[in-house]
Amino acid sequence: MEFMPWRIAVSRKDGTPDVAAAGLFSAVLKARGLEEPEAARAFLEEAGPLYDPMLLPDMDKAVERVRRAIDGGEKILVYGDYDCDGVTATVLLYDYLENAGADVLYYIPEREGEGYGLNQAVIHRMKEAGVQLIITVDNGVTAVEEIACAAAQGMDVVVTDHHRPGKVLPDAAAVVDPHRPDCPYPFKHLAGVGVALKLVLALGRGREEALFARYCTLAAIGTVADVMEMSGENRTIVHRGLESIGSSDFLGLKALLRETGLEDREISSTQIGFILAPRINAAGRMGEAELAADLLLTDDPARAESLARELCGLNRERQAVEQEIFAQAVEQIEFLPAGERSALVLSSEVWHQGVVGIVASRLSERYSCPSFMIHLQNGMGKGSCRSYGGFNLFAALESCADLLVDFGGHELAAGFNIREEDIPAFRRRINRCVCDYCNGEPPVSSLALDVVIRHPEAIVLEELDALSRLEPYGAGNARPTFALLGATVDAIQPVGQGKHLKFRLSKGSCRFDAIFFSVNAAECGVAAGMRVDVAFHLQRNEFRGVSTVQLQVVDLRETLEPSQRERECLELVARLVSGE
Repeated sequence: MEFMPWRIAVSRKDGTPDVAAAGLFSAVLKARGLEEPEAARAFLEEAGPLYDPMLLPDMDKAVERVRRAIDGGEKILVYGDYDCDGVTATVLLYDYLENAGADVLYYIPEREGEGYGLNQAVIHRMKEAGVQLIITVDNGVTAVEEIACAAAQGMDVVVTDHHRPGKVLPDAAAVVDPHRPDCPYPFKHLAGVGVALKLVLALGRGREEALFARYCTLAAIGTVADVMEMSGENRTIVHRGLESIGSSDFLGLKALLRETGLEDREISSTQIGFILAPRINAAGRMGEAELAADLLLTDDPARAESLARELCGLNRERQAVEQEIFAQAVEQIEFLPAGERSALVLSSEVWHQGVVGIVASRLSERYSCPSFMIHLQNGMGKGSCRSYGGFNLFAALESCADLLVDFGGHELAAGFNIREEDIPAFRRRINRCVCDYCNGEPPVSSLALDVVIRHPEAIVLEELDALSRLEPYGAGNARPTFALLGATVDAIQPVGQGKHLKFRLSKGSCRFDAIFFSVNAAECGVAAGMRVDVAFHLQRNEFRGVSTVQLQVVDLRETLEPSQRERECLELVARLVSGE
C-alpha cells in the first residue's frame, strides 16, 4: 500500500456518484462538480477560442523587431532550454523563422556545463558569430544581467517566457510573458512552447489557422511535458495537437512514433507524458539536448530513423542511471536520524546532475516528503528539489538564502547551488521548515479517487471509449482514478524482468486483468487468494487483434470491505447486541 488514506470524491449535490445509475463517464463528471449540462459542455469543449496574441504585453514590439531582423537579413539566434518544453519551443520558432527566410540558428545550453538560461559566455560567442538578435524561448525573464551584457555587445534580445519574473524586468527589446504583473492576457497557464506559438501566430497574421495546424502538435507535446494546467487554451492546443500528431509534417516526430511503437495508433496525453516526452527529456538530461532538436528538425528520413533510435537509447541509459542513483539514495536515507527525515537532503559526488531531479520526484512520492538531491563537485553542490503535500519549495529556499550561493524555480520544483560545507546546516534548517509547515506532523500521502465502482459489470470497453472524451489529461484534469473494493486476487505474476506485477482479479462473476508498474512482489505484499481493494486507471489492452479492458493499478491494499459471509455475521451480531 502506497497511499494513506484514500479520499473518495463527493458530489456537491447528492454525495458519492452512483455508477450504476450514470455510467463511469457521467459519474466522473459528477465527482468533479460538473453536474450541470452547461458546465460539462464548457469543460468538454474540444476547440475553444484562442485569444489574440497581441493582448500579451510587448508582443507588438516583439513582432516589429523580429520582422525587421528578417527583412534586413540579420542573423537571429533562438536560445532555448534543454527540457521538452524548451526543445519543442526552440524547434517551433526556428522552423517558422527558417521558412520565413530568416538567417537563423538555434542554441540549447548544456545542462551540466552551462545550466539553465542565457549565459554571458555564449552571448560573447554569438556576437563573434555575427548574431544581431537573440530570441529566448522558455527562459530569459529573469536574465537581467545577461541581457544587459548582450546590449553592451550591440545585440537586441526578445524574451518569450512563461516563468514568473523577478522584481525587475530585463531591459530587452521585448519581454513577452503572461506572468508579467501588467499582463491583461486572459489565460496565464501557457507553457514556454505556448508563448513561442503565440509569437509565431502574431508574426504570421492572416495565416493563423495554417500555422496553428503545423505547430499545434509541437505545442501539445511541450505543454503536456511541462505539466501545465489542462484548461482553456491548453485544452485546445493539446486536443488539436493529439488529433494531428499522426499527420505531422515533422519527419523526426514520425520516426520517434515508429521507434516507440506508437505509429498508426491513437495518441493520448498519457502516451505523450510517459513515452514521448521522457525520450525528448532524456537528451537534455544526458547532456545532448540538441540531439532531440535535430531529430524534430531533420528532413532526411534516414537521419530521422537514426536519431530516433539514438534518442531511445539515451532514454534507456537515463533509466539505468536513475535506478542506480535511486538505490544509492535509499541506502543513504536508511542512515539518516529520525529528526532529518521530514525533508530528505542527500548528496554525492557520483550522481549525474541531469538525473537527480527525476530521482527527487520518486523519493518524494515514496517517502511522502520534499526531497533535495545534490550533485557534488570540487566543494560545490548543484541541487534539484521536488515538493510534496503543497510545501512551497521556493519560499523555503528563500528562508535558507544565507546558506545558498543562488537558487531559482517555483513552489513545486526548484534548483540551487550550495557550498558542500553548508549542506549539514541546510539539512537541519529545511527539516525545521517542513516540520513547521506540517505543525510537527509528518506529511501524509493520500490518493484522490473519483469513483468507487460497486457494480464491476460497468467496466466495459464502451465506458472506456466514453471516458476518452475527458482527454487531454494534465494538471487540473487528472486521469480518472477508480476503486474496486473486495476483489479477489486469482493469480499474480512478475513481468518485465521482475520490475512489474500482473494480476488476475475477480469480483462476483467479473474477471479483470491488471498491471502494477514499478512494484515487485515483496513490495506489494499481496498473494493469490487474498481479497483486496484496488485503485486503478482504466486502459485498453490490445493483444493479437483483440481489445480488452485492463486495470492499471495505482494502489492496492488488503480489503476493508466485508465479504457477503462477513456481512451476514456482522448483521447477526448487531441483532444480538440490540436484544433480538
